[in-house]
Amino acid sequence: MEKITLGSGCFWCTQAVFQRLRGVESAVSGYSGGKTKEPFYREVCSGTTGHAEVVQVTFNPEVISLTEVLQVFWKTHDPTTLNRQGNDVGTQYRSVVFYHNEDQKAIAEDIKNELDAAGIWPDSIVTEITAFEKFWPAEDYHQEYFESNGSQPYCQFVVAPKVEKFKKIFADRLK
Repeated sequence: MEKITLGSGCFWCTQAVFQRLRGVESAVSGYSGGKTKEPFYREVCSGTTGHAEVVQVTFNPEVISLTEVLQVFWKTHDPTTLNRQGNDVGTQYRSVVFYHNEDQKAIAEDIKNELDAAGIWPDSIVTEITAFEKFWPAEDYHQEYFESNGSQPYCQFVVAPKVEKFKKIFADRLK
């Protein structure tokens, strides 16, 4: 198994996507990239801890490659908006790849450069690619949030459309 830690806005959305991806063993919502030890949701939401909402993805590279994982990552959020995804604004919602080794770093940088050169988005990709240091799992009520709270307005208007977009684009990679 291999791990990579990804931030693409609200971790409820990110986790809901990666849980459905064939080859992913687990997708855990949490926090990474900040200075505060053992951060809590309210602190992270304040934007003062430096953490991003992330999902730590554990995947089987014999089933799905890191390249495929990163293709899903970049195509299921807007990597061109700095510290923002939709109405979620702040550094905690930044687009970021926390790589766990130098091979992951090289692959992430190559894909980012290829996507930027292809001009898929009208603006340049602002996704950070930075070394992984520490991951703190989010509080239990954040885990599998969409599955447990799918009828809530945020889930209906934000998470569900992302999941549907993912299912449409990556239908051949669903569990």
